[in-house]
Amino acid sequence: MRRKTENKDISAVSEEYRAFWFSFYDYDTYRAEYKKPDASNFKSYFNGVLKKGKNLGLNRIIVHVRPFGDALYKSEYFPWSSYISGTQGKDPGFDPLEIMVSSAHENGMKIEAWINPYRVTLNSADYGKLSKDNPARKWHEGKSTKRNVLSYGGSLYYNPSKKEVRELITSGVREIVENYDVDGIHMDDYFYPSFTKENVNTAFDAREYNESEGKRQGKDIYTYRCGQVNSLVRQIKETIRETDSSVVYGISPAGNFETLTSRYAYYVDIYRWLSSNAYVDYICPQIYWGFKHPTASFDRVTDQWIKACKKSPVKLYLGIGVYRAGHDEGDSLEEQKEWKSDADVLKNQVEYGRKKQVDGFAFFDYRDLAGKTAKKAVERLTEALKTESY
Repeated sequence: MRRKTENKDISAVSEEYRAFWFSFYDYDTYRAEYKKPDASNFKSYFNGVLKKGKNLGLNRIIVHVRPFGDALYKSEYFPWSSYISGTQGKDPGFDPLEIMVSSAHENGMKIEAWINPYRVTLNSADYGKLSKDNPARKWHEGKSTKRNVLSYGGSLYYNPSKKEVRELITSGVREIVENYDVDGIHMDDYFYPSFTKENVNTAFDAREYNESEGKRQGKDIYTYRCGQVNSLVRQIKETIRETDSSVVYGISPAGNFETLTSRYAYYVDIYRWLSSNAYVDYICPQIYWGFKHPTASFDRVTDQWIKACKKSPVKLYLGIGVYRAGHDEGDSLEEQKEWKSDADVLKNQVEYGRKKQVDGFAFFDYRDLAGKTAKKAVERLTEALKTESY
């Protein structure tokens, strides 16, 4: 692992932010392509990913490094991810993040490390399937730490209300920033799971809320849960600043304001995050709808975010859903037709964002940018990306 050799002033870079997400399942593609997964083959595969991104006019890659409380790098805190070695806890024999960082910079591209803060499993609540060195499994087996990990909806999550959890997640961020020359740390929208009107006051971390000082002060559970997320986000921001202030920190929340500010999910205190630079450097809402969506059209939602960020020191990037292009997607016949047949849909979204002077874009995700289904839309998108902005 390498430590930084120079202090980069990210704020001085005026280049438009044009990123793409490289998700955990893209590592599956690598393992499927190579019978002998090793450092050389992984570097060859990842260089192909970078070449594709650059050819599309992109300048930054956001790589998944902690999708399920695991790690795609040599971690002191989290087990090796099954997405790189095939089995959680098994050393793949090389360090993927070290290769990805060096390859990105060699190819003139910036790189951010993407983590899911609380998610441990998806569609499985079996602790026995976790590796023996997984902190979630260890905590579950300890009497005093059992509630550091919670089962809900058939999945496992770290408990946002626990200080030990915040320390673990923050320590994981610190080791990335200390040991790898990343340009940013990125989190997506996996905060609290979704509750219902019936269980919102009794499920998940309701026990911690009922025992909290906030409850005694009369704060409701919504305010309490927002506070837990705020504490983690601010702690991570402070840790990054103290470790290497040139590393940016951003979050990609749900795009729809009505959903994001629901009393039953996420618990993202978005207006607080946008009020100062104490929480994030950028926000990248996932605006994954077309212009023809009946209630959350791309232009309407984008305008909402622009208004919210108007006096904010936080940069606004638009998350764009390439995965919908060419597919029969949408919440109305008009939107389905737009995604399926309008090859200009992605290009139009970039041009709309530029007209409104947003700070950049991120595209979800690599598999769809490189695939056949969205090929025509991606070709037209590339025309826009390679055109001088503003």
